[in-house]
Amino acid sequence: MSNEELSYDFSPMIKVYKDGRVERLLGTATVPPSTQPETGVQSKDIVISQQPAISVRLYIPKSAATKLPLLVYFHGGGFCIQSASSPTYHDYLNSLVSEANVVAVSVEYRLAPEHPIPAAYDDSWAALKWVASHFDGKRKGGEEEDEDWITSYADSQRVFFAGDSAGANIAHHMGLKVGSEGLLGVKLIGIVLVHPYFWGSDLIGVELNAPANIREFVAAMWRFVYPLSNGSDDPLMNPEKDPKLGELGCGKVVVFVAEKDVLKERGWYYGEVLRKSGWNGVVEVMEAEGEEHCFHLADLTCENAVAMQKKMVSFLNQV
Repeated sequence: MSNEELSYDFSPMIKVYKDGRVERLLGTATVPPSTQPETGVQSKDIVISQQPAISVRLYIPKSAATKLPLLVYFHGGGFCIQSASSPTYHDYLNSLVSEANVVAVSVEYRLAPEHPIPAAYDDSWAALKWVASHFDGKRKGGEEEDEDWITSYADSQRVFFAGDSAGANIAHHMGLKVGSEGLLGVKLIGIVLVHPYFWGSDLIGVELNAPANIREFVAAMWRFVYPLSNGSDDPLMNPEKDPKLGELGCGKVVVFVAEKDVLKERGWYYGEVLRKSGWNGVVEVMEAEGEEHCFHLADLTCENAVAMQKKMVSFLNQV
């Protein structure tokens, strides 16, 4: 067998060869935590579990004082590329933390295909429980010592989740888990979903006119990262099929979609089905004209990215 034979080709994201090699084509670069000169935002990495390998990158703004809203962020990348330490997400969180004046926890979860779903959800929930453990009054010294950036600066009663693409999918499901299981010591105020990675077997809206190869890419990527899934109508991928949707554990949700993103219809539809689910919160959907999927990460200073950030800053600082 040639060592160049492919089992999966999800270019421009990832390739898997028949000999088992995994080649990530994007999102492999990393940068260390730092103090950003332009904003004064400080960051540091904390390992919260060796087995499985879970870590977080913490951020505090220059003017950190007690007590600031706490944002838990889940990066995108189709569950299979990118990381909390990639330049893309490090720059984005530095900018958002500075602008919103919040404490942020960026979650480093394990990636498929080496660690297929549900690993990403399990790791994200473990990270949330670690965050919550700083507020329940039960931690001791030694290995269970509190992380002072959280205990000193974060307000446990003003917690938000956010993520983009696959990370938005994770943020949604973490919100559902908070609603059904609770997160001791933490009050989840709201969730921000940026260009969420949702899908379904029945095509809707612009999906009907999208090229077949793009539609198949979206559906096949899900089967790739979650081989045991029953497909695009899995409740993890299609919120409409989730009987627990109405249990979302916050009162406010904002969804961002982009006009030229094939996933945009699912963002709008998510708002519709959430309103009809019995959930008693408020959901708002905003569309950026002329933009592609996750456009803001490529240029944080473009007009639509600035508008999105302004909306997020307002959302994270609501009283």
